[in-house]
Amino acid sequence: MLTKKMTNEEFRKYGGEILTWIAEYFTNPERYRVLANVKPGEVRKRFPQSPPLEPESMDVVMKDFHSIIMPGLTQWNHPGFMAYFANSSSQPAILAELLAAAVNPNAMLWKTAPAAVELEEVVIDWIRQMIGLQEGFVGLMHDTASTSSLVALAAAREACGLNIREKGMTGRSDIPRLRLYMSEHAHSSIDKAALVLGLGEEGIRKIPANAEFQMKSEALVRAIEEDTQSGWKPCAVVATVGTTSTTSVDPVRDIAEIARRHGLWLHVDAAYAGNAAVLPEMRWLMDGCDAADSLVLNPHKWLFVPLDCSILLYRNPDAFRRAFSFVPEYLRSEEERNPMDYGIALGRRFRALKLWMVLRIYGVRLIREQLRSHIELAQKFRKWVEASENFEALAPSPFSVVCFRYNPFTKRGSSHQNSEELNRMNELLVERVNAGGEVFLSSTKVSGMVMIRLAVGNVFTKEVHVRKAWDLLRTHAAEQAFSIQPQTA
Repeated sequence: MLTKKMTNEEFRKYGGEILTWIAEYFTNPERYRVLANVKPGEVRKRFPQSPPLEPESMDVVMKDFHSIIMPGLTQWNHPGFMAYFANSSSQPAILAELLAAAVNPNAMLWKTAPAAVELEEVVIDWIRQMIGLQEGFVGLMHDTASTSSLVALAAAREACGLNIREKGMTGRSDIPRLRLYMSEHAHSSIDKAALVLGLGEEGIRKIPANAEFQMKSEALVRAIEEDTQSGWKPCAVVATVGTTSTTSVDPVRDIAEIARRHGLWLHVDAAYAGNAAVLPEMRWLMDGCDAADSLVLNPHKWLFVPLDCSILLYRNPDAFRRAFSFVPEYLRSEEERNPMDYGIALGRRFRALKLWMVLRIYGVRLIREQLRSHIELAQKFRKWVEASENFEALAPSPFSVVCFRYNPFTKRGSSHQNSEELNRMNELLVERVNAGGEVFLSSTKVSGMVMIRLAVGNVFTKEVHVRKAWDLLRTHAAEQAFSIQPQTA
């Protein structure tokens, strides 16, 4: 038994101090650099090599938190964080996390956490309604889209009818090799899922995209037919609603019809952009998704709940139960609503509470207003890019992400239009903008071009922060001493 532990009086004291600090942090998150100014290993060196043998005071622990940990964190709640898919946590969700940690339920069985299991069902159905999916979809919460997609594709593999659950995949001569289809711009988590599930890199077939970075439906049909004739077993296809690099939207309705015709499982990765369907005017992006077998959406990306919170929706729970249900005697239960039977995890956090609290405190109307403001800010930034002499947009911007690059030759023509030198110019530009610590942008490379990405998604981001990013980009572009001289084509 612990001979020294935190008393309720101490808990109340330090809990109050921490909540006060959090409130001050939210009042002015810009007091910190958005991108941590540390080198690899620098934070670790500031901590002892061995764990403390004797108790330490909370005052000392919090001093280290403020002096070592906070300066060593990239601040995802910073309004200047516009890299990757920006996200932020909100105050109601933080309070919900505190409550969930206090009661600490494990939502593996219905009887181990009845309210947690049923609240999860409630908020998942609320989200289904909010994005306009038809009735009949149910689901489960996971940590991230990587897990959600892995679980969905495991169910797809089981649905192939090859007795893989019972007999496995290795050493069998009675089954063909399985093929998974996805766009060349699909997220890397889909590749990883294929590797974990034993399909291998050769079991992945990436379908080329059109000029707007959308999967070509006709190319998918040709690939399926070629593979079938060559002895492969087409298993599943993944359509993306909001690709990671460019936020392009695959033609889901066409892909769904192809999947139905060829007997493939259709999984839709809508981890980021699916949240935008909360807006009635953006409901178009869910066209065809009602025909999907599974769909993933991450509220932690754009619905203002902290990591982690991913929702996997599906139409046929039995496929997931066949893939995952395994009940030892010590977990036997008469109830049928046991989440552990529909996914990988046995231990399951009370994730639904924070999403429930955000939806209750803000309501759909205010959430819609916030999403609209993010999209409007991105569109305003895109107009600045398009009006510039030295910058150009490189992909459509249907949501809150703009892909662009610095190109001083764009208005006059140059042999350097798609050169590696131009790519390096943009890589250097991003590095210099980020080095200041006021904003954080990311980049990607598509079709040989380095693209800078500005992603608006933080609840604190306003026009002044987007304008700051634009001013920094132009300032550093003008100051940068480039080695390339313009050459007319």
